[in-house]
Amino acid sequence: MSQPNICSLVAGMVSGMRVLGVDPGLTRCGLGVIDGAAGQRVSLVSTGVVGSPPGADIGARLLALEQQLDSWLSMYQPDAVAVERVFSQHNVRTVMGTAQAGAVAIVCAARRGLPVALHTPSEVKAAVTGNGRADKAQVTHMVSRLLRLSDPPRPADAADALALAICHLWRGAAQDRLDAAVRRAADASAAGAAARASAGTASLRTAAAGGSGTGGLR
Repeated sequence: MSQPNICSLVAGMVSGMRVLGVDPGLTRCGLGVIDGAAGQRVSLVSTGVVGSPPGADIGARLLALEQQLDSWLSMYQPDAVAVERVFSQHNVRTVMGTAQAGAVAIVCAARRGLPVALHTPSEVKAAVTGNGRADKAQVTHMVSRLLRLSDPPRPADAADALALAICHLWRGAAQDRLDAAVRRAADASAAGAAARASAGTASLRTAAAGGSGTGGLR
């Protein structure tokens, strides 16, 4: 039986992944697709903004958004989708629309079996700039630097979507390593417990066999 090509396996493991970032909104929904891997450079695949007419019925708006998001998923075939986690204590109407748009993105990804992650604005800012309170200009500047863009992505929704994708690529990779370490520790603990149980059972059987022999001599 031939042995697997270890170099090929390693290359496949570090080849990276493609992430679609979604900055949700009914009127303007920012989208950004990047390729990359933890500890490696990230590269821009595509970015843009989709949306729906503000005066249209909410059902028609959500349907239009769903169709455009699905088109992006078909075109760019991401491995994962990152959506901004929506929360606010002020403009409830705006938050409702943003949450609805985010839900559409989640459904589109789930329909294709793609993993979806939600990241808060503070998490995204911290991942991209190192400062969870960075302003939009700082985020856009760092996104441009990380993706080596000659011009900053416009509008801001597009830059935010790319920042989401970068955040997920870096944070997601770190979380995957942590989860893998936890699984290995759990597996090792379970294997140790099984081995101890097996050894204990064997000792009991040996002791029982010895006791049975002594009783027969008496």
